Amino acid sequence: MGAHCGHDHAGTGLAEAEARRALAAAEAACAVDGERMTAPRRRVLDLLLRAGEPMKAYDLIARFGEDGQAAKPPTVYRALEFLERRGLAHRIASISAYVACSHGADDHAAAFLICDCCGAAREIAAPMGDGLRKAAEGAGYAIERTTIEAHGRCPECRVPA
Repeated sequence: MGAHCGHDHAGTGLAEAEARRALAAAEAACAVDGERMTAPRRRVLDLLLRAGEPMKAYDLIARFGEDGQAAKPPTVYRALEFLERRGLAHRIASISAYVACSHGADDHAAAFLICDCCGAAREIAAPMGDGLRKAAEGAGYAIERTTIEAHGRCPECRVPA
């Protein structure tokens, strides 16, 4: 995403052992709720965990097959929908990309700091408080998920070259 950056960024994706632990935890959480972490769901989550940066759906489709074969788009989109619903992945609407949730499958409001230079995205705790929830309840609305997106420059991109 950051092809126009004039500097290197350290990879933030999970290493092999960390990714395996995260996948096992996700699979266990699904099993507790009576849901299955199917092979396509597992593969998409693995790709997101190892990427460590936002990935567009078509990049996931292209990288899906471990033998170099692309997946059929509905396979990846269904997996993404499941992972989002389970809180294992988030869609960052402003850049049409997906990231693995860095806060686990806990029910939470997601907030992202998105670098407009390199494309990095960092998930942080959303400073929601009860204000939005109470305002929504006052309007008769039940919030199911909240995602906040803030654009700017990451620390590496802020440093003069």
